[in-house]
Amino acid sequence: MQDLGPLRGHLVEQQRLAAEREAARREARRRAEAERNLFANAAGPVVPLRQPPRVRLAPELPAPIPVQQQLDDQRVLQESLSDEFDATTLLDVDDAMSFRRPGVGMDVTRRLRKGEWSLQRELDLHGMRREDAREALSAFIRDAHRQGLRCLRVVHGKGLGSPGRVPVLKSKVQAWLIQKQEVLAFVQARADEGGAGALVVLLKPLA
Repeated sequence: MQDLGPLRGHLVEQQRLAAEREAARREARRRAEAERNLFANAAGPVVPLRQPPRVRLAPELPAPIPVQQQLDDQRVLQESLSDEFDATTLLDVDDAMSFRRPGVGMDVTRRLRKGEWSLQRELDLHGMRREDAREALSAFIRDAHRQGLRCLRVVHGKGLGSPGRVPVLKSKVQAWLIQKQEVLAFVQARADEGGAGALVVLLKPLA
């Protein structure tokens, strides 16, 4: 019987430890539950909304397509004038160089040379570099045609101030004008309008 005493004490101690562990587990569950319900206990009874609040965000609009810029860029490419264009075969060789588009009668250049169309605007390219003159001429013809003008004068100079006294712009201006679809014909200006240093240009009428 004396040997049973220590065994009985050991069992009692095991039971006590098991009870303490179970109590600790219960306390831990109670605290966890209290933490989970902390907001509900603080706020009191609540009624959930039938529909959760939603913020409807407008979809992000796609970036606008710069259509007008694309059209402008395309037009610039179409209107670009080449310096390599050979106009000599398209010029009428008479007492003064002239040009008329296919289908345009010689009477048009004859009347243009006589001054039957009144000059409506003039562009003076004196002193301009070739690149600047090309851009200025292109814009001049385009704007004049948009305004419905028909008869223009383009002054390119006689080349008296150029190296070798060669009129550098003269042949370039002739080639550029032929490349402009708005141009119907051109002739060398009369002596009192600039002579060999200028051209009188006839534009197509607006459609």
